[in-house]
Amino acid sequence: QGRPITGAGKDPTQPQVAIVEHADVKRMLLAQKAYAEGALALELYCARLVDEQHTGEPAAAKEAALLLEVLTPVAKSWPSEWCLEANSLAIQVLGGYGYTRDFPVEQYWRDNRLNMIHEGTHGIQALDLLGRKVVMEGGAGLKLLAARVQATIERALQDASLAESANALAAALQRLGAATRSAWATGVPEEALANATPYLQAFGHVVLAWIWLELALALAGRDDAFALGKRAAQRYFFAYELPKIDAWLGVVARREAVCRAMRPEWF
Repeated sequence: QGRPITGAGKDPTQPQVAIVEHADVKRMLLAQKAYAEGALALELYCARLVDEQHTGEPAAAKEAALLLEVLTPVAKSWPSEWCLEANSLAIQVLGGYGYTRDFPVEQYWRDNRLNMIHEGTHGIQALDLLGRKVVMEGGAGLKLLAARVQATIERALQDASLAESANALAAALQRLGAATRSAWATGVPEEALANATPYLQAFGHVVLAWIWLELALALAGRDDAFALGKRAAQRYFFAYELPKIDAWLGVVARREAVCRAMRPEWF
């Protein structure tokens, strides 16, 4: 679609450019890759925790169970929300062909729209995370997760190509911890939990940034197409997705009251 653009403008004598060569199409494809493959890696990690919970030594099994408690709301909600967005982007990439029933992507969207409803629902997972999971046992689960993330950060700092991402994740982890404390600063559940869903979204993005950094570390030294594609998706996630947490955590930290204060008759 479209023709190559030179200094003199479009050259009508040249063959049309495939849509995959357009930067914006690559952006949408990278987003789909980051969402879908990141979600798959998260679910596999949680499955490993289930195994460790039942087969590990007592101390390791206890840690696995605690981590799984904290990660379960994310494992249920994040793929449900962001892989649905991947479906939406797939429709957008194909344009009118994606929208029609002649091709399967529109049915994928309709089928997957249910996930944010039957997995919890989404809002219930958010209340569970902020209202129970991150504060249970004096915040032990959140502290354990933060320690795991920090260990990944320390390893990534040793790789010059990943140091910038490691520092970005470290800053995000600090913001998440600060927002968690601010949300509960007054001790009033209604104030803290009014913004549970933005908290869940930010928490999930920090977890997925961690997952993607782990994937990048696992592929260090490889230059095949599989590895390069994963590294590109990791860079995309840190450049385009992780910065979104600032807006989400902003309303959490200041205990934004606009939604809680809204009256039914005002709708």
